[in-house]
Amino acid sequence: MYRLFTWLVRIVSTLLACAVLAAFGIWYFATRSLPDYDATYQMEGLSAPVEIVRTTEDVPHIFGKTDADVYFALGLAHAQDRLWQMTLARRTVQGRLSEVFGAKTLKTDELMRRLDLYGAAQASVAAQDPATTSALEAYARGVNAWIEEVNRAALGRGAPEFFLFEAEIAYWTPADSIALLKLLAVQNATQIDTEVLRAQLSMLGQGWAADLMPAVPGPGTIALPRYAALFPGLDPAQLQTAADVEAPLSPFASRDFGAASNAFAAAPARSAAGGSLLANDPHAAFSAPSQWYLARLELSTGGVIGATIPGIPAILTGRSDQLGWGITAAFADDEDLFVEELDPKTPERTAAPRVGEFTTRKVIVTVKDAAPITLTLRWTENGPVLPSDHFDLGKITPPGHVISLGWSALSTADTSMSAALKIMQSKTVPEAVAAGEGFLAPALNLTLADATSVGLVTLGALPLRDPANATEGRMPQPGWVMANRWHGRLPYDSNPRLLDPEGGIVVNTNNKLIDRPFPLHVSHDWGDSQRVARLTRLMGEREVHSRESFIAVQTDTVSPAARGLLPLVGADLWFTGTPAPEGTPERFRQRALELLAAWDGDMNEHLPEPLIYAAWMREFQDRLIRDELGPELAAKFIHIEPLFLEKVLRNVDGAARWCDVLQSAPSESCTDIARVSLDAALLELKEKYGPQIESWRWGDAHEARHDHAVLGRNPLLGWLMNIRQSTSGGDFTLNRGLTAGSGPDPFANVHGAGYRGVYDFADPDSSVFIIATGQSGHPFSSHYDDLADLWRRGEYVPMSLDPALARAAAAGITRLEPLGASE
Repeated sequence: MYRLFTWLVRIVSTLLACAVLAAFGIWYFATRSLPDYDATYQMEGLSAPVEIVRTTEDVPHIFGKTDADVYFALGLAHAQDRLWQMTLARRTVQGRLSEVFGAKTLKTDELMRRLDLYGAAQASVAAQDPATTSALEAYARGVNAWIEEVNRAALGRGAPEFFLFEAEIAYWTPADSIALLKLLAVQNATQIDTEVLRAQLSMLGQGWAADLMPAVPGPGTIALPRYAALFPGLDPAQLQTAADVEAPLSPFASRDFGAASNAFAAAPARSAAGGSLLANDPHAAFSAPSQWYLARLELSTGGVIGATIPGIPAILTGRSDQLGWGITAAFADDEDLFVEELDPKTPERTAAPRVGEFTTRKVIVTVKDAAPITLTLRWTENGPVLPSDHFDLGKITPPGHVISLGWSALSTADTSMSAALKIMQSKTVPEAVAAGEGFLAPALNLTLADATSVGLVTLGALPLRDPANATEGRMPQPGWVMANRWHGRLPYDSNPRLLDPEGGIVVNTNNKLIDRPFPLHVSHDWGDSQRVARLTRLMGEREVHSRESFIAVQTDTVSPAARGLLPLVGADLWFTGTPAPEGTPERFRQRALELLAAWDGDMNEHLPEPLIYAAWMREFQDRLIRDELGPELAAKFIHIEPLFLEKVLRNVDGAARWCDVLQSAPSESCTDIARVSLDAALLELKEKYGPQIESWRWGDAHEARHDHAVLGRNPLLGWLMNIRQSTSGGDFTLNRGLTAGSGPDPFANVHGAGYRGVYDFADPDSSVFIIATGQSGHPFSSHYDDLADLWRRGEYVPMSLDPALARAAAAGITRLEPLGASE
């Protein structure tokens, strides 16, 4: 027995020792890729020495003799901190994920190959101006210099992820950076999803589409034909009924999760200190690390500082000493779906009356641990043909037809990168507006402020459509009808713009910008109808603003949707009936209503009221639409639609008919549905969070999830890589925290401001910014999540262009020297 015990001890000790050695080995090799910020490197491709001064937050301040050297150093800094993120993004837009991840990402690769955005980026290199070409080439040299240093010095393959996924790191090229800007357009794009959903609702009739997807209030609403009426003989029963195949790592977001943002500015007359103010917070899906990377560049035209996207050599939102610029998603209608009829005798061409051969090309997709796949890419005169098992296209494509896509981002002469660099180096609002003419995609609203003025202009190529277009671009349309096709681009000077408004205030929350009839409409589907009301009120409450008031507005967590909907949905429930006995469902409901009646709509993480409200409205909307639409279509509306709910509760145009359950004999009122849905919501919350309603916390449900795109779902690695935080805010607050909407944790915070910046031109160096995670993409770096708590609390770090301040707070200085400089 003693010998058995001894051997067991020896075996367990050996296993523990092996585990410790394995853990140490993993740690050692993983930490080899942590960059030394105090090192000196000799590198080919530089004309003179460069310094990268890292602040305590790991923000690189780059000083070089020439602009090309500065862009070289930015490329190197991006690669030092975010090499895995950059290469993953490049593989995504190239349609080459399956080479690393196998068959599970094949659907994503297929779609990206059919769009051929990377091919369009390669062709667009020749369209750039000389200064941009120089910047792109220098940036690529900097990235490649770091890749070479990683290989030369065995620096852990550049990032820990490369140990888990065997893949060679190809050298960076100028086309890669242009492709990543096109990838940003993909991440902003929601029109495909919106058009398909509107067509599906249209086929149901009953005006469901007009109610559930209403036009933002204001003139210009049109009556659409039913989708089936556009294709005589279409029988909805013939359409594909199978669900789409999931596409992991797809960059395309559904219409609920497209890019959003806030930007607002005040002219000197509305500023307490007499200088213009500008605030910007672009919204996107959370990730670890953040999409954004802070940097400062000292160029020949002066210093610029703000947020970059690793892989792109431009400050996309930030400031110089004379100009501030911020971006918001414009929600411009720059995508259209075209239904193309096939020739039944020759499927490789379209049918009469517009007979035309497809442009075709075969490509091979390499798949890890599987045979390669050959795809035949097809293009019509309107654009690339899309696969029917994406975006639910098969459910709206008539038999014998395919659907193609027209989209501004598909341009092969895309000068958006040149425009971005020109904007970054502009000195005044008018100069930046003029520089934006070459920006094609993504469509963005550019909010601007200089020392004396503020303004806003919409960037992006807006299609020139025929006034006789069958659907005005709101649903797929017959592609063989010339009136439905695009006829070029609207002139840039027709894009919405507002310079030096009389009131001195500019605001944008992806809201409706302009009210013009089709085809000058810009969009029928805007990104916000709620936040703009709160922003307008807060900006109007003060005659003058300061940096502090702008910060308060940017981090505001009051929901205008809650304030507007609760008095309507609870109108016949507040304080009605006699007090119910303790412990009964009726008493539980009364307590919830008492809390909501005293609540001011603040989606504070420490309160139970936001959780009760969110669960109630979610349950209420689902009960309204599920019997009319069926479970499949109802599941597409995973977030509440405030305009729809208000229309129903006010019975606008008879919309209260949604409250009657079609399958039941009685006629239910909206009060009946409101009561039943509140009880159901409370029961679900009680089971999950316990019986003490006062102890419920919105932050427990509204946890911000900054997850690693690839490893975040692994229980062990996810614990290391993911960043989770209790947060305030909600779907419709200025400090936006868009909820997941479905799944086991529907109120998890998954989409919001990855970057916040406030620029004060009365004292430019008092400007501030923050990103949601940290600068480094390395989980063992102290800078992986060191900014996350500041971000959660609504705090910021300084945004100074003073070299002395950067050096005084330097956590490290990397020196780059031309190869052979010391010889």
